This record gives sequence, C-alpha cells and structure tokens, in this order.
Amino acid sequence: MKIVANNKQATFQYHILEKYEAGIELLGSEVKSIRDGRVNLKDAFCKIEKGEIFLYNAHISQYKNASVFNHDPERPRRLLMHKYEILKLDQKVKEKGLTIIPLKMYINSKGLVKVEIALVKGKKLYDKREDIAKRDLERRLRKNLKYDM
Repeated sequence: MKIVANNKQATFQYHILEKYEAGIELLGSEVKSIRDGRVNLKDAFCKIEKGEIFLYNAHISQYKNASVFNHDPERPRRLLMHKYEILKLDQKVKEKGLTIIPLKMYINSKGLVKVEIALVKGKKLYDKREDIAKRDLERRLRKNLKYDM
C-alpha cells in the first residue's frame, strides 16, 4: 500500500468517529497524476446526493503529458461504496454536527486508488488546545529521555 496523500489537519480539526474505505471514479489523466503524488486533500469533504457519495474540493493536479484530454483539478468525484454503507452514513450525517471527510488517498496492493473517509465531529477550541498541550508534553518527554541516555 502506497499512501499518496494524507489529510494532516483532519485529526487536529475533528474527532474521528468511524472510518470507511471507498473506491473513487477517476479519469485516466487523474490516475497518472495521483501516481505522481500530485494530490491535496486539505479542504476536501464528502456529500451524499441522491443515494451517491461525492468528493468535493480534492485537488488532483493536471497531468503534464495529457494535453487536450486533461481533467479539471477541482471537479467533484464519485466515491464507490456499497449502498447500505452510504445509507448508514447519510442517516448519521443528518445528526447535528457530523460530516464526512477524506483522511488519506492510497494505492492498494492491486494497483487501485482508494480513499479512506471518516465520519467526524468538529472539535471545539479547548479540545484543540488540549491536543497541543499533549503534543508539547510528549515532545518534552522524548527530549528529556534522549538526554538522559
């Protein structure tokens, strides 16, 4: 498994409740661009419309050798999941404050591009401060352990 793109802000901005794996419907030039690692998931989110789930704001750069047959970098892309998973997600999203975001995009062992999406709830400011404090404390502990040896 080769991880192509990671949404680093996701764990800082949201509480992750559930994770799912989804396929993604792509054009040929998009696949080539993904294999080059030219993907950004920073502001991406998923929305369920008419029983289908779509990925919005995922930036896949244009492939430089595709010429006329290139793609729009910001176009909505359909995610491929089982119908019962989509319905389950749709019911949970209708609850207050829940949303779906992509966590990472990767190429599996069969060579297929997959997206790991998560059902998340936004963090409050004080939760983010707690995370920063924990990270700071761990960093200081590692530094002290390194100097003690």
